[in-house]
Amino acid sequence: MNLERHIRAIPDFPKPGILFRDITPLLGDPSAFAEAVAAMAEPVAALKATHVLGIEARGFIFGAALAQKLDLGFVPARKPGKLPSAVYRQDYGLEYGTDGLEIHRDAFKTGDRVLIVDDLLATGGTAAAARALVEETGAQVLALTLLIELSDLPGREKLQGLPVFSVLRY
Repeated sequence: MNLERHIRAIPDFPKPGILFRDITPLLGDPSAFAEAVAAMAEPVAALKATHVLGIEARGFIFGAALAQKLDLGFVPARKPGKLPSAVYRQDYGLEYGTDGLEIHRDAFKTGDRVLIVDDLLATGGTAAAARALVEETGAQVLALTLLIELSDLPGREKLQGLPVFSVLRY
């Protein structure tokens, strides 16, 4: 299946100069979604992970599906103020602004092995923040797996030493 035909390009969203990659057509097609999750799982299945960390919001969709497929625990990395217990917080820059991520302080323990999952890698700020959060708990980040990588942006540069697996590259 050609997964690219299920990704819609939206120019000037959320602001002028950004070409947004809309995954909702892919999510609406059960076969395409299943194939995307399988493709994201394939390069990381043998890494002996214990958990998947899904980055809000679209990383939740792929992360939860990947955790289910690989029989792993799932941990959400949320926007600030959304988690009810004590948290670690990491702020980061985006392609079009700034934001932050939080995880519960007890989400991981030393010795846990974590896969980070998101829908898209652009400048790398979100993924780098997620990595820092996991490492702050004493757990080990094994890899980042995602659906789309914008290869003309410096996302991989912010993730030195971390294996990055992307299904589609633009």
